[in-house]
Amino acid sequence: MSYLGVGVSPGNVPVYHGTNLKVIDRRVRVAELVLRCLICGLSVLAAVLVGTDTQIKEIFTIQKKARFTDMKALVFLVAANGITAAYSLVQGVRCVVGMVRGSVLFSKPLALAIFSGDQALAYLNVAAVGAAAQSAAFAKLGQTKLQWMVICNMYGKFCNQIGEGIAVSLLLSICMVGLSCISAFGLFRLYGSNKAKNNSGW
Repeated sequence: MSYLGVGVSPGNVPVYHGTNLKVIDRRVRVAELVLRCLICGLSVLAAVLVGTDTQIKEIFTIQKKARFTDMKALVFLVAANGITAAYSLVQGVRCVVGMVRGSVLFSKPLALAIFSGDQALAYLNVAAVGAAAQSAAFAKLGQTKLQWMVICNMYGKFCNQIGEGIAVSLLLSICMVGLSCISAFGLFRLYGSNKAKNNSGW
């Protein structure tokens, strides 16, 4: 059944045809481009906050320098942020090129690749933020049963900046989840279009 350019089949989301498809696709592209630019900026900011954070503490004439490489979870977080920034930059360029050309994404393999990449990066960032947050909690609160001392009492500035980096990374993870929903829409609408065509054939 078709009404106002929208094809609807039982059990499927509405499938847009013709000019309406291009309008919907353009709006999705704009939202996708904004999110990818935001994600790229947040990734760089989080990586800079965590990666450049250092503090020197003198203990009994011995200088001890705290840096992010002292905690493997923070190294993982910086690496995840770097990968996300590079990936978002490449995908952002793809969005700009597609919008300039006025093309609509009809390629299922490309849509599947984009969806898979966004999903993988979303899981990667959520895992990195979770690991970093757990390590930060141990540094802030300590663990008396395991005789882990509170580190942030000695390295207050270092811990505060790490906390800011983790907060930015958390916001980044939320944006990645939202972006995954957009890429999922871009993929599944193609399969919905095929089902609508098959149903209209009999």
